[in-house]
Amino acid sequence: MEQSDVSVRPALAADAPAIAHIQVRSWRAAFRELLPATALDSMTGEAAREQYEQQWLQSVEQPPSSHHRVLTALARNTVTGFAAYGPSGDDDRWARTDAELYTLTVDPDHYHAGHGSRLLNATVDLLREDGYQTLSTWVFADDARYRGFLTSSGWAADGSRRGLDLDELAPDTVAEQVRMVTRLS
Repeated sequence: MEQSDVSVRPALAADAPAIAHIQVRSWRAAFRELLPATALDSMTGEAAREQYEQQWLQSVEQPPSSHHRVLTALARNTVTGFAAYGPSGDDDRWARTDAELYTLTVDPDHYHAGHGSRLLNATVDLLREDGYQTLSTWVFADDARYRGFLTSSGWAADGSRRGLDLDELAPDTVAEQVRMVTRLS
């Protein structure tokens, strides 16, 4: 039986276009029921994709610190997903021991192939090596699919909530998010 060639590696500058493309495709698929259409259209249009490409290029080439990283999941030579993480920016967390998963995104054409789990496991392994003790992420409160994935991986909501103000994209819209946390040690 032939096995697929899958892996996770640090993102390269050349991956920025693929990462931005996956971000747009994934957001369109994952958030269409969670966000107003006007906001989602603005967040996933061509101008947004170009901006994301530049932001990902900068994140890969000039991270804010040595603890900020972007990883890519691959199937053969095709980027299928990515994760970005670094020290937590939340006021109630300590940036030296508490890390934050800023995003973990898989291309919709590659859902359920293990890429998200590989990205998450690689992130956890690298953070443990760096001495981090916890990992948190913010998730849309109504995103049952992503919350289910995290819960099945040992994460739990810690009771923290915040509103993501989308007023510039969709007037009078605040998307509620919950913080999910897992221990690394």
